[in-house]
Amino acid sequence: MKHTIKTLAGAFAVVVAAHYACAQDMNQVQSKADADLSASLRELSDLRSQIAQEKIPLSKEISDLEDQVLERQREYDRLLRARDSRTLDLDQLKKQVETMSKSNEYIAGLLNEYVRNLEAQMPISEYTKYEDTLNAAKFAPTNPNLDQEGKLSAQIKAVDVAITRMDELIGGYTFDGEALSNQGVLEQGTFLVLGPTVFFASDDGLVVGQAETQVNTADPIVIQLPEQFNAGLTQLIQSGQGALPADTTLGKAIKVERSSDSIAEHIEKGGSVGYVIIALGVVAVLMGLFKVFEIMSFKTASVKDVQDTLDLLAEGKAEEAEARANQVKGAVGAMLACGAAHAKEKRGVIEELMYERILKCRPNLERFLPFIALIAAAAPLLGLLGTVIGMISTFNLITIFGTGDAQSLSKGISVALVTTEFGLIVAIPALLLHGALSRFAKRKLSEMEQAAIAFLNGLSLIK
Repeated sequence: MKHTIKTLAGAFAVVVAAHYACAQDMNQVQSKADADLSASLRELSDLRSQIAQEKIPLSKEISDLEDQVLERQREYDRLLRARDSRTLDLDQLKKQVETMSKSNEYIAGLLNEYVRNLEAQMPISEYTKYEDTLNAAKFAPTNPNLDQEGKLSAQIKAVDVAITRMDELIGGYTFDGEALSNQGVLEQGTFLVLGPTVFFASDDGLVVGQAETQVNTADPIVIQLPEQFNAGLTQLIQSGQGALPADTTLGKAIKVERSSDSIAEHIEKGGSVGYVIIALGVVAVLMGLFKVFEIMSFKTASVKDVQDTLDLLAEGKAEEAEARANQVKGAVGAMLACGAAHAKEKRGVIEELMYERILKCRPNLERFLPFIALIAAAAPLLGLLGTVIGMISTFNLITIFGTGDAQSLSKGISVALVTTEFGLIVAIPALLLHGALSRFAKRKLSEMEQAAIAFLNGLSLIK
């Protein structure tokens, strides 16, 4: 226990010594902190004095910088407004340029269309005179070597040509060229242009007439006028004075006369389909004539023939009655003879035998009639087929050559409609013929049945 007390006393002594040492350290730390605080306060005071001294210049410098910022802001706003104004002006200029570009394109399109119409309306004999200018104007829109101004300039030259040509047309003018005669020979001569009409006279004076353009020909063709006009027209072309044939229709009368086709030419327009339709029509006519002859030649029994046969049967003269029935030519006589030969049979048997004769005649009376009806039904369809083929050919020409030449297109369409015309011409008479022949055939069969019924009724009375 003594040992324990000593231990506790030693520990207490150590604690007391440590507390005393800690108290001395705390005093030293507090003294040092107070010294640092005093130094910091002095430094803070010095800094405040320095800040106070530097604050006025800095405030002035800040004020100057703010003024500069405001000046720069105003300059920036002014530049923004100037930029917006320039952008607006640029947009307006772009719109004006776009509008003028569209106007130029529209004018170029009108000029191009005008050049093409001028080329289409100008006689081919006169076209050779202005060919270079018109070709340059026609191909100017697709010429990569020309700018927009050059393209418009080339097209305007074509307009100048048209105006010059109009001035020349007043009173007429002449120029040298070549034209085809009626025999297809290319003749050298002089053209005379008077309004819409063009005349031609060869150098030797043998080919004189009106020059016209035809499809698929590169040169004008001379249409011969009546001979009494040749001398005056030649003198007018060569010397400028002479008699001029007046045509109030402006050449349309000659075109109408030349467009009138002969029957052979009209048939030729139908092509292979037209020939097939005409062949079917000929076959229908031949069959119709044959059936008319066949049906009209079919003899029927009169009331007297039937009554005479019945009277002989009533008298018991069967062989004479059969001979009398055979005097009626054709199937009706054979039918009555068959009835007289089997007069002693039952009515049903006699009726079947005579009906068998009627059925035997029916195919002969009605033969070829279905074929005529078939022709009447097929002819319009063949005509439509020819029209479709012709229209396909016409549209192919449109694809290749365009729609500039309305005359060639109308001619192609008229040729296409010829087959439809042929089909209707064949179908309508064939249909009427079939109806009439069918009615005649049925009438003959009805008369034959009437004779058979009269014979059976009379035979019933005899029995």
